[in-house]
Amino acid sequence: MTAGSRGDVAPYTGLGHALSRAGHEVTLVTHGRFEGLVTGAGVRFRPLPVDPRAELESARGQSLHRSATGAGKLVRVVAMARALAGRMTDDMLAAARSSDLLLLAGSTAPLGHAIAEGLALPSIDLPLQPLAPTREFGPPMLGGRSWGGLGNRLAGHGVNLAIERVFSAAVPDVRARLGLPRSKPRPTRTGRVLHGFSPLVVRRPRDWRPHLQMAGYWWPYDAEAQLPAVLRDFLDAGPPPVFVGLGSATVPDPTRLSAEVAGALRRAGLRGVIQRGWGGLAADGDDVLTIGDVPHSALFPRMAAVVHHCGAGTTAAGLRAGVPAVPLPVQFDEGFWGARLVALGVAPCAVPLRKFSAEALTAALRQATGDPSYGRRARSLADALRAEDGVAPVLAAVNSFED
Repeated sequence: MTAGSRGDVAPYTGLGHALSRAGHEVTLVTHGRFEGLVTGAGVRFRPLPVDPRAELESARGQSLHRSATGAGKLVRVVAMARALAGRMTDDMLAAARSSDLLLLAGSTAPLGHAIAEGLALPSIDLPLQPLAPTREFGPPMLGGRSWGGLGNRLAGHGVNLAIERVFSAAVPDVRARLGLPRSKPRPTRTGRVLHGFSPLVVRRPRDWRPHLQMAGYWWPYDAEAQLPAVLRDFLDAGPPPVFVGLGSATVPDPTRLSAEVAGALRRAGLRGVIQRGWGGLAADGDDVLTIGDVPHSALFPRMAAVVHHCGAGTTAAGLRAGVPAVPLPVQFDEGFWGARLVALGVAPCAVPLRKFSAEALTAALRQATGDPSYGRRARSLADALRAEDGVAPVLAAVNSFED
C-alpha cells in the first residue's frame, strides 16, 4: 500500500514483480492514475481514490509554492493530506480483508498499522526514506538540515508526529470500525522495517534499533524499457546530452524556468533532454528535446549528466546509471538526497530551486561534465549498487510468515 507521486509507486512495481515470481500473490494498492504502471509489471492492482497530480494542481496544492522553508511546506502538506486521508480508508480496508500480509510504504503506514491490528494481520514497513529519528542527521523531510545530535533526534520525532497528524481523524475512525479502542497508549514500535535504499548511499545510523534495517534499492520494473524513436534519433545525432527533469514537482513559472534551463545548457555547450513532468517544463531547438515519461533505466546511462529534483526514486535511478548529477531539490526529502549526492562525490553542488539561477546551473553543469572525477565516482558506486539485492531481505521477511 503506497500513496503519493510516481516516485512513491515505481520502486514497488519491481519489488512486487519479484515477489510474484517467487510465488506470492501480490496486489499493489495505490492511486488510479498509476494502474498501467502497476499492471505492466504483472502485479495486481487496486485503486485508491485520490489523484495526487490533480491535488497538486489545485489551488490548495499551488499554495505550497508560497512556503519557502521545509517546515512551512510540511505544515501545509500535512493539512492538505489530512483532508484527503479519510478518502483512502475504505479501499485500503477492502484490500486488506483479502490479504494475509500488509506491506506498507511510509505514506500509508499509520493507517495501515491500525488496519493490520484490527484484522489481526502481520505487516512490514517498507519506507523509501530514513524516517526513524537519529542523532546522525536531521529528518530528511525537512531537507536533511542538521540541528546537532539531540536536536536532530527531536526534530525527527517532530516530523513523525506531523505525519501521524495526517491520519489523526482516519485512524481512530478505522479502529472503531474494527472494534478496537479509538486510541491506545503509544507503543515503541519494534515491527520489521526494511528501507528501500542502500547503506552505500546512507550509512545505517548507529543509534537505530535492530528492527530498522536497510534492504537496498528496489528498482522499478523495467524488463520492457524502451525509448521512443524520436528520442533515440536525438541521442544518436550528437554527443551525450544532459537530462533535466523535476518529476512530479510543480513550479510557479514553468515557462521562465524552462528558458533559463535551456540557456544554461547552451552556455555550457551541452545538448539537453528536458522531461516535461508534472511541472510542464519544455524547450525547443536542434540541441534540446522535450520528452514525456520514459524509463530512467534506459535513458540515464546515455546521459552526460542528470539534473533532477532528487526525489528518492530519481536519485536512485541516477546512481544506478553511473553518471554525474546536478541536484535541483525542490522540497521535503529532496534536499537530503541532494546533499548525499554531493557527499558521495557524484555531484559538484546542489542548486536548490528556491535559489535557482541560470548562472549557477551553468557553472554546475560545466563542473559535473568537465571534471572526470565525478563520472569515475558515479561509475564505481553504480557497480557496487548493482551487486546488491534489495529484494532478498524483503522476500526472506515475507517467507518468514509462512513458517
